[in-house]
Amino acid sequence: MLGADVVGVLRAQSRLQALDFWIRYPDYLANELLNEFEKTGAQFDLELARRIFDNREPDLRRVPMIRYHFGAFEPLHNPLSILRSRDLVRQHRQGEPGNVTETWYRLTKAGRSAMDQLADAACELAWYRDRAAVAARIAGVAGGAALKDRQYLQEEYAATPLKGTIPSIADRVRARLDELSEGAPK
Repeated sequence: MLGADVVGVLRAQSRLQALDFWIRYPDYLANELLNEFEKTGAQFDLELARRIFDNREPDLRRVPMIRYHFGAFEPLHNPLSILRSRDLVRQHRQGEPGNVTETWYRLTKAGRSAMDQLADAACELAWYRDRAAVAARIAGVAGGAALKDRQYLQEEYAATPLKGTIPSIADRVRARLDELSEGAPK
């Protein structure tokens, strides 16, 4: 039972962590946009990747994450507790105490309203909403494990030692962007 005021559901902490990674590492998100461009030829993916670099997002917006056993990870208790205390997000855990098998994150109407109000009040906050939408689109219906597998395809990510900070791939992605842009229709 989701609740009448639930407007969105994100299943699995691993998926949330993978999406969070792409928001916190705009260069990796731009790389995924380039992958999409190569698959579909969708010009807007190439253009968005270009805007990410033109706006210096890999330099200004990157929030480093640590690599743990299953990839990029950030403890979620503190940020979620703030959202949960205002009933903006609800968590539902499946399984038994000490053996949680899956966690669902449910966005409430109040949460969506708060997000929209904050985004309308400050373009800096609208950026997070907009990038979350891009990351969700790029992820599609893939589960957390599949998304983490995609992230591990990047050599720099995979080679990061456990408990090490995952490095940027901005220089490599910028070069790839320039190469793809040269062959793209104007």
